[in-house]
Amino acid sequence: MKLSDILSPESIRVPLASHEKIDAITELVDVLDTCGKLTDKQAVLRAVLEREETRSTGIGFGLAVPHGKSIACTSLVMALGLPETPIDFGSSDGEPVELIALLASPPDKTGPHIQALARISRLMLLGKFRKEVLAAKTPDEVYAILVKHEE
Repeated sequence: MKLSDILSPESIRVPLASHEKIDAITELVDVLDTCGKLTDKQAVLRAVLEREETRSTGIGFGLAVPHGKSIACTSLVMALGLPETPIDFGSSDGEPVELIALLASPPDKTGPHIQALARISRLMLLGKFRKEVLAAKTPDEVYAILVKHEE
């Protein structure tokens, strides 16, 4: 599975309008809803926020991967956002977040969900990828960088 298969420029926000964690998560769920990828925006938002309450999804290297499972999505979906200014996500390394990758999937699609989490994490370990994505100015640029690094 490639992340570029579940992400499109329409589901990328550069920059995010939000400056706070919950607002950023809500904004990215709204993006998925606007793209027609959800059947119930509030159900997905609840699932992601409930997951976030158990443990922060700020995993380090400036990355947060808020995620949740809900019957309000028929397949694995993804939205990506670059905040205008870094956001405190309570990350494990104590650093604020510069890239937020939100994932939502149906409860019975655990495999693809875990694969996507792993792929995002691996890409963010690559300094060149991080640097290029964080310098991107448009959703199309972010998407092109993702495609390039997945090849």
